Amino acid sequence: MTRAIGRLFLWALLALLALQLFFILRVISMRWIDPQSTAFERSEVWQVATQSDKAFVWKQQWLPYDQISDHMKRAVIASEDGDFAYHDGVEWDAIEKAWQRNTRAEEQAQRRSKRTGKVIPPKVVGGSTITQQLAKNLFLSGERTFLRKGQEFVLTFALEFFLPKERILEIYLNSVELGQGVFGVEAAAQHYYKKNAARLSPYEAARLAVMLPRPKFFERTPNSPYLSSRAQTIVARMGDAELP
Repeated sequence: MTRAIGRLFLWALLALLALQLFFILRVISMRWIDPQSTAFERSEVWQVATQSDKAFVWKQQWLPYDQISDHMKRAVIASEDGDFAYHDGVEWDAIEKAWQRNTRAEEQAQRRSKRTGKVIPPKVVGGSTITQQLAKNLFLSGERTFLRKGQEFVLTFALEFFLPKERILEIYLNSVELGQGVFGVEAAAQHYYKKNAARLSPYEAARLAVMLPRPKFFERTPNSPYLSSRAQTIVARMGDAELP
């Protein structure tokens, strides 16, 4: 019995190491090869295929880093990850603050549920950097477990170690979701503004950046007061956003 358990443990360890090697080789290849799709994109296609009779329309067009508007780059950094150019992939202070906010939100949701008798999910906020978001979108599922978060950290450090910051931002901007079936800033610029991503104005870029946490929601509510006011805030911050 002990030997059998030992062999199972050894095989599980070897499988885990093989998986990490596969991920690292994929990351290294991305120095030169643009990823054709991400785990998140494939998941979206699968959900639509299994939950709807409608065909999934996939809009995406890859742009090299220097053909993406600097306004778009600055807007995303100002909105999502102000220290992107300097950190090693993880903002530990931001994660700690997000953990504290989520704990308070969960406690408040539990109290409201007891008062109303209804199950009210807490509003969860993240502390993820651009690199962490890219690691998750490229390789991982959307489930929230400690094991998946640990894998996210490994992939984040691999991306930071093997890829320059410009390449990380390029892949992120070309693959991030910005609407139903709309992936990447070029497809988003064409979808919302009928222009190339290189020609986005600061305000247009800021509106797209603000959409990132909830792109499908904001696509359905383009006149949202929050979207407009938050975009103005991001425009004001863009001058301080450091590009890699």
